[in-house]
Amino acid sequence: MTSTWDSVVGQPTAVNQLQKASVNPVHAYLLIGPEGCGKDEAARAFAASLLSPTQDPTDRACSLVMRGSHPDVHEIRRTGASLLAKDAEEVIRISSTTAMESNRKIIVLHEVNLMQDSGVVRLLKTVEEPAEGVFFILLADQMTPLLVTIASRCVVVNFASLDDDIIIKTLTSEGIPLGIATIATKSAHGSITRARLLASDDKIVERRDCFAGIPRRINGTGSVTATIVEEILELIAAAAEPMTRQHEAEIVQYEEQMALLGMKKGGRTALEDKHKRELRRHRTDELRAGLVEVASTYRDELVDNNNVNRPTAYINAIADIHQAMERFNLNVNESLLLHNLIWSLPSLGPPSPDVVSTGND
Repeated sequence: MTSTWDSVVGQPTAVNQLQKASVNPVHAYLLIGPEGCGKDEAARAFAASLLSPTQDPTDRACSLVMRGSHPDVHEIRRTGASLLAKDAEEVIRISSTTAMESNRKIIVLHEVNLMQDSGVVRLLKTVEEPAEGVFFILLADQMTPLLVTIASRCVVVNFASLDDDIIIKTLTSEGIPLGIATIATKSAHGSITRARLLASDDKIVERRDCFAGIPRRINGTGSVTATIVEEILELIAAAAEPMTRQHEAEIVQYEEQMALLGMKKGGRTALEDKHKRELRRHRTDELRAGLVEVASTYRDELVDNNNVNRPTAYINAIADIHQAMERFNLNVNESLLLHNLIWSLPSLGPPSPDVVSTGND
């Protein structure tokens, strides 16, 4: 028999805690764990169990909650870099209204670790003493000093980063070939959400092979470096296609939900802003994952080749690559950063007599 909790992968301790809590729930819960660990799915499954004891995904209430369409379950997400005081005001407003279909109302607030101080202060009393029948499910990627005051008003449920073996097993059970599942998992860093997205990308193998082969293609010339950078940027742009398709489906679902509830579509701008942030983050993650492949090629050469003439050059290259990865956190020119990095890397290919070696060769 299927259950609404089946969507939560590899988190038996957290699921067991929430299932028990649903029998006699308190007013607020704080779910803490890294992005893609399953806490978002668990929040919906828990919300569904608060409205319906069946845990049956075909049950109307459960189905609506799991699709994000139940009128008594409100999910609040940031529209900018952080949750603002106005977001806290919206939570307070929603908590003061009457439930539409049941005697309970659930408010799911995402990324509370990114809420501004003023928002936390404004929200504290409402979370501590909500109206009758109002339940809060707060989600955070990590515990922060500011969250301590919120956590003291909640039951805290911890989610661990998922092991690669669990993610691979899940992907293969969903019909993903083992090779693709392994590559996607390697780049997902414990996130089942990101692993599924990458596994749907038919260019992932080509992209990883391109990055891994860079050290054997470079020869110190600007023309080869420019060609490689152009290829990288084209592949990274193409990597956004699976997420773009996902976003299009989310917009369709959102519009259907608004029509079902007879509400205006004023929140579409916020959804589109969220999509833009996700695409930027996905692009940066893919660039970082690609550079990890480049660094791994140098690392493998150091381990497997006992005749490396200048191992220090490879060690320095790995350090330079990781430094470049950190700079992607800043608003840098990607093309220029990649060009400078790749031009400076030592070649693992045969030396060209027409090329003046770079400083790291």
